[in-house]
Amino acid sequence: MEEENKTLTTDFTLLGLFPNMKYVSILIYIIILIYLVTVIGNFILLLLIWMDLRLHTPMYFLLSQLSLIDLALISSTVPKMMVNFFSGRKDITIVACGTQMFFFFTLGGAECILLTLMAYDRYVAVCNPLRYAVIINHEICLQMVIVSWTGGILVSTVHTSYTMNLPICGSREIHHFFCEMPAIMKISCKDTSTYEVVVFVMGIAFIIIPFGFIMSSYTFIFLTVLHMKSPQGRNKALATCSSHLTVVSFYLGPCVYMYMTPGSSHSPDQEQAVSVFCTVLTPMLNPLIYSLRNKDVVGAFQKVLRKHPVSKWKT
Repeated sequence: MEEENKTLTTDFTLLGLFPNMKYVSILIYIIILIYLVTVIGNFILLLLIWMDLRLHTPMYFLLSQLSLIDLALISSTVPKMMVNFFSGRKDITIVACGTQMFFFFTLGGAECILLTLMAYDRYVAVCNPLRYAVIINHEICLQMVIVSWTGGILVSTVHTSYTMNLPICGSREIHHFFCEMPAIMKISCKDTSTYEVVVFVMGIAFIIIPFGFIMSSYTFIFLTVLHMKSPQGRNKALATCSSHLTVVSFYLGPCVYMYMTPGSSHSPDQEQAVSVFCTVLTPMLNPLIYSLRNKDVVGAFQKVLRKHPVSKWKT
């Protein structure tokens, strides 16, 4: 009992990103570059949505919330990884580990719900355009955001509370670059098979069911688009919806692998690769996908450049 209590008050050791990789420093520098691109890309998107009145719509309000979540998500893991790499220190306190895990699951859960609500927004806009302004008003948008964050906080509280109270009887080395739940469960001396079932059930609630709602929404959207007489309207609807579906696939696909398959079925390196994709690459890709394939965002960016050309900044 004394040993068990001791393990609950001792720091963890983060082994870092692919500890057995020979040239991991190259990967770290690439991730730093991705982090900078992510921060700049999401910040520009947020700035454009705030500055351009044409983007003051429910869709772009929800998109701005997605950008905020992506900024916070990548910032919850990458800065700590960079500090550990350059300082040579790999330790992390229980409080810091629990805090990192709490924010990670809060942001991840909020994003799953928000992506579902964004699909509903597009469904109403395309399939019921005459009532769109009534159904998706400012109050409803705020409620969507509140529901997203509340759901994320609830699922995060459950996962963090359970994981951070697991007894660690042996090595406290976490084979990961941040405090990820499956990695901590693997070093626990407690049988976690029952909780893996709980994780699977919560995965159904936060991954499979949202994905089902999203696919149903886009099925109805696709059928409606096929009957549109205007090629311009059809192309605009397809461009917006395809961007959203791409983001959904990039985010929910890896989540299914990580949280809805047995932990014993994948190696630590595989888990890290999936985590890099979810927490590093996806936040960078989201603003690029939504901006490059969206004429409204591109138009807003060109408008800003015309008003504030780069040549003025240099002078």
